[in-house]
Amino acid sequence: MYRPLIEKGVPLFSGIRTFMHLPYTQDLDHADYAVIGVPFDTGVSYAVGTRFGPSAIREMSQRLRPVSQAKGIDTSDFLSGIDYGDLKIVPGYIDLSYEEIENQLKPIFAKGVVPILLGGDHSISYPHVKAAASVYGPVSLVHFDSHTDTGKSMDERRKHSHGTMFRYAAEESYIDASTSIQMGMRGTPFSLSGLDDSRALGYEVLTTDDVKRLSIEELCAKIKERVGSNPVFLTFDIDFLDPVFAPGTGTPEVGGFTTYEAQQMLRGLAGLNIIGFDLVEVLPDRDLTKVTALNAANIAFEFITLLALNRRSQIELEASTTTVG
Repeated sequence: MYRPLIEKGVPLFSGIRTFMHLPYTQDLDHADYAVIGVPFDTGVSYAVGTRFGPSAIREMSQRLRPVSQAKGIDTSDFLSGIDYGDLKIVPGYIDLSYEEIENQLKPIFAKGVVPILLGGDHSISYPHVKAAASVYGPVSLVHFDSHTDTGKSMDERRKHSHGTMFRYAAEESYIDASTSIQMGMRGTPFSLSGLDDSRALGYEVLTTDDVKRLSIEELCAKIKERVGSNPVFLTFDIDFLDPVFAPGTGTPEVGGFTTYEAQQMLRGLAGLNIIGFDLVEVLPDRDLTKVTALNAANIAFEFITLLALNRRSQIELEASTTTVG
């Protein structure tokens, strides 16, 4: 079983920068989840540099320990986790990179290992969900973001970007939009039809104002009702957070959420059948304080905690069934 390589008396700032001191290996036979970097930013529409996001997140994860005090669980007691390293990509070539990403992720999904991708720009979600759908069929999307990312390219020869992937993934049946939800949308779009376009695809869309009108418990209940027991792909764009908490991103939108609010939302999703995560759009060069990467690392830890909580619940259920039997 793979656990974080943390020893009392050994400084947390020492050693190779893997995520949360997880062992660096590509041994999938003994892993429940794999943290994977995708240093790709050819899909961006504004500021480049998210290719350096995975290394920044790993660096700022060094003080993370495997215990969630908030949820009362040591994640390493229930899960074997690894840092898989970075996927191979082809800088400057979207379609070739998508092929590489998809082909590298397929065997991970086939093994039942849950990938936690560290981006990179948000366009990496397209090959990610395509690989997931090859094993699980159309997945339900739980999408935290300030943008719907369901735009349509005016030129089909270059349709892919970090603002279009959830349109094409839905149209090509990698995502079941009728059981998917997007939340946090805000900002100044090109037209008033953007949200309607997303809803026309079948997505449920909650603007930031919609989310703010709900309690976090109500929001999480709505998400769970929407996706049901379907396989869930959870994606978190760091610009869901307000720029005060995530200045290091390429398309920041004011009026967003606090880190604490995001943590509470994620913690309320325990029980979902999550088969894959990604965390995207960290642009470290725009944040010399590194607080964006720090917040991203902690959000990724909440992903791991969700998996551990699910595993603990499964073990408890099996034990109670055995006792009753």
